[in-house]
Amino acid sequence: MQQGLSDELYNLVNQYATTDAFTPREKLAIEYAERFAQDHTGIGEELFVRLRELFTDPEILELTVTIGFCVGIGRAFHVLDVARDFDVLWSKEPT
Repeated sequence: MQQGLSDELYNLVNQYATTDAFTPREKLAIEYAERFAQDHTGIGEELFVRLRELFTDPEILELTVTIGFCVGIGRAFHVLDVARDFDVLWSKEPT
């Protein structure tokens, strides 16, 4: 399994629905993360039916916890204005 994303693949995430760069599982995980971040109250049984077709229940739990953590930490960083106060190079290796 490939670890991490190349810059090219990272730049395609917002086009996940229309690109062949991601597997069906990756596309569904991205959709779940997007919906969780933008409209978590709108997630219903239809999405979970599709998730269960490609993921086990433990995988869905892991996805949910990871997405929740990332959304939460992103919001905390925004509230604390971390990106402005520190020279953060999110997609670059430390020099």
